Amino acid sequence: MGKATSFKNEFTFDERLGESKNIIVKYPDRVPVIIERYSRTDLPAMEKRKFLVPRDMTIGQFIHILSSRLELTPGKALFVFVKNTLPQTASQMDSIYESYKDDDGFLYMCYSSEKTFG
Repeated sequence: MGKATSFKNEFTFDERLGESKNIIVKYPDRVPVIIERYSRTDLPAMEKRKFLVPRDMTIGQFIHILSSRLELTPGKALFVFVKNTLPQTASQMDSIYESYKDDDGFLYMCYSSEKTFG
């Protein structure tokens, strides 16, 4: 996905799997999400990349939260990708998680200012 140091490279599969299982047991109404900056974007990196997102939150609501965290100026676009796909903003995080979660139990997303990936 074009990132310098990714969460997957930083932690072993077993560490990630153990953490996601603990999160899901402790917070069953939330989805464990890793969001990382696409390397070819001019957007700043986020201080944190791990989020516990309510299952009933939409992609659009999540993008709004990310925009606030990045302190984007009005009119600056923000797009999130899941496995190189641009999900619909009305989609709920729960359905995206169930469709695209990684074997380690996390949902990996990438953000960019461009609508196309690659």
